[in-house]
Amino acid sequence: MLVRRTFALVTVLSLAACGSGGGVGGSAVAAPAAVEPTTVATATAAEPSPVADVTTNPVPSTSPAPTPSATPKPAATTTAKVTTAAKAKYVFPVSASNVAFHPTHAKYPATDIFAACGKPVVATTSGVVLEISLKDRYVKGSPDGPYNGGLFVSIRGDDGVRYYGSHLSSVLPGIRAGVRVKAGQQLGKVGKTGNSSGVCHLHYGISPPCAGKGDWKVRRGVVWPATYLTSWRKKGQKSPVAAVTAWNKKHHCSA
Repeated sequence: MLVRRTFALVTVLSLAACGSGGGVGGSAVAAPAAVEPTTVATATAAEPSPVADVTTNPVPSTSPAPTPSATPKPAATTTAKVTTAAKAKYVFPVSASNVAFHPTHAKYPATDIFAACGKPVVATTSGVVLEISLKDRYVKGSPDGPYNGGLFVSIRGDDGVRYYGSHLSSVLPGIRAGVRVKAGQQLGKVGKTGNSSGVCHLHYGISPPCAGKGDWKVRRGVVWPATYLTSWRKKGQKSPVAAVTAWNKKHHCSA
């Protein structure tokens, strides 16, 4: 009964949050409307490289040529493949007992995570803060643009993926561009700044760490987060690296 009530609440809130919009085909539940994220950040870290699995291939090492009095040693070749995604630890981005999210979102892939204002927003995985916004510059009724997210934080995870959370009520002191954070570390608090339709929630987007004109359209979300959020909430470790990499190979940081 609690599950049914929670999902019903999520569906109703989703229709109000982030503006207005449609659902996902046929009779599917209407998606929460989104007039989302922002690009004008108070601080911006150095431009990161595109998302990709990190592979290390050391140069083969070969022992010196044998001498008449020494037994020759065979040449040694080593190839080590290190994929950061395999080592990444993932955490659900809102720390609260009463929290829900919608599997869809209007206009573009993202999700709205509903929780009471003031609940902790935490780092999805370990990484470095890319951008933050400490001031709500959104003007009600303005078209989609860089100020839609109000207060926000985005990080570049060690897995090479960007994780973005907006509509915050506040960003914690010490959280600024270039600062390293750990998975589960608090970044800010759930709020309703920006174009949130006055509903307390965290707009959550997953994307490659692109940069440049119009990047806010990428930053607000380009792959559907729901399957990953479902995994992380159950302490699973489903990684979005493959999906984000595939998207970027096709779109080249253009949304």
